[in-house]
Amino acid sequence: MSALKTSEIKADNSKYHIAIVVSRFNNPIGEKLLKGAVDTLVAQGVEKEHIDTAWVPGAWEIPVVAAKMAYVGEYHGIIALGAVIEGETSHHEYIANEVAAALRRITEKSNLPIAFGILTTPSVKLALARAGEKKKNNKGAEAALHLLEVLSVLERVQ
Repeated sequence: MSALKTSEIKADNSKYHIAIVVSRFNNPIGEKLLKGAVDTLVAQGVEKEHIDTAWVPGAWEIPVVAAKMAYVGEYHGIIALGAVIEGETSHHEYIANEVAAALRRITEKSNLPIAFGILTTPSVKLALARAGEKKKNNKGAEAALHLLEVLSVLERVQ
């Protein structure tokens, strides 16, 4: 296998079935991240009807739904989206760390890639900026591109 730069990877993305799990907590941010992810997947050739979205109450619930989706055998990859924003206590740190660790464990056990599009920011303002409408600053769009790149690399090493 020769090394490829991201921009050189050309894959037939129309065959991929992608699951997206998005948190309703901080909903305006989740909606923007979701739009960025879906728009990017479609622009990269993923069929819109091959994208399934599951909304969950908060970031804490993302791993349990992602795990179920990982094991049903219908998806090539998952995108996790949401925002964990710093509050008056350290609660956000525990949530963010545990969600990230749980998603890592799911990836390791299932061999299914999960793109991490969960923002961890000190303010709503910064989260909104990172969930911007433009592809260059929308972390949902970035997570979608990362997932497609990983899927392309995995396809090459099989």
